[in-house]
Amino acid sequence: MTDLRIEPVDGEAMLEQWRHVHNAIVPPAAMSLDEVRARAARYHLENAYAGDVLVGCSTVRPPEGEEAVATVIARVLPEFRRRGHGAALYDRALAHARVLGARVVETCVLAVNEDGLRFAAAREFVETERYVLDGESDLWVDLRLTGA
Repeated sequence: MTDLRIEPVDGEAMLEQWRHVHNAIVPPAAMSLDEVRARAARYHLENAYAGDVLVGCSTVRPPEGEEAVATVIARVLPEFRRRGHGAALYDRALAHARVLGARVVETCVLAVNEDGLRFAAAREFVETERYVLDGESDLWVDLRLTGA
């Protein structure tokens, strides 16, 4: 793996970069820059760079409810997969969720993203639900971390 730099999203340029990766990986849930700004106010967003090249992004939704469930999502652009970038993004995001007090960790993957589903399964996530959002046709998969 090349040297990977992971940085918290800060400023308009990084918001746009995060948006680019998100929209490339989950086009059915494509977001406007205003939507990303709103998300950045609620969640912890980071971008990953191999040198100066944007390769991925992550989201940590803080723990909620009695179970202290956090959502951790790592996204890597297809041309940069299988180089350890996703693992580095995921490990860092998981550590951040734990610092926030997460006792349970979940993730969400677009069902057609076979790489994402394999990645989650390799990290001991198990499927908890498949669903289609009202008025849409894309299938989503929610998964829960079973390992420590």
